[in-house]
Amino acid sequence: MSMKKQYVVIGLGRFGTSVAKTLVDQGADVLVIDSSEEKVDQAINFATHAVQADATDEQALKSLGIRNFDVACVCLGEIQSSIMAALICKEQGIDLVLVKAQSEVHAKVLYKMGVDKVVFPERDMGIRVAHNLISSNILDFIELSDDYGIAEIEALPVWVGKTLIDLDFRKKYGVNIIAIKGPENAINVSPLPGDVIADGDVLVVIGEEESISRLEQRGEKQR
Repeated sequence: MSMKKQYVVIGLGRFGTSVAKTLVDQGADVLVIDSSEEKVDQAINFATHAVQADATDEQALKSLGIRNFDVACVCLGEIQSSIMAALICKEQGIDLVLVKAQSEVHAKVLYKMGVDKVVFPERDMGIRVAHNLISSNILDFIELSDDYGIAEIEALPVWVGKTLIDLDFRKKYGVNIIAIKGPENAINVSPLPGDVIADGDVLVVIGEEESISRLEQRGEKQR
């Protein structure tokens, strides 16, 4: 039986706190580190371990044994502190180091240091919100990369009663249907070409953002 992964979350802002709580909810062992005594006191209620420390202090992090952790999530708001903490985590040999970035330049520096994953929580949420504001028939949007995304789209009236092969989404819209959500959130994963779209269905599509946008626009015109 494999041992459970050990996670360290550095920085207890809104993003770091959300990451830590979600990991704990999923049953993970999580050490949280922040320089704020108040935030650490609050984190004691949900984290496996919570420690007040300066994340840019190499000796402090070493004394906490961060080399024994499998994953580090650096969620600091200040760029210089973020870079220093990430560098220490990499030098200590942590297998996976994820860092919250403030800008593209910040991200480039992090990647050059060998950071494994960089995230832009504010930007990504902004993209999601913008898609929801622009199109009334798109329920949710997730950016997979700079070019690709996944979207949930309410079935248009003109699609109802037709099969996926009739509608030929790949040819007409440049997207693939990867799932269909029916009544009461019943999910048809990997739907077949002969499956019929019903009123109230939600289609989960994957494709280039440009293709998804075209599909949104066409949906708006047909409503």
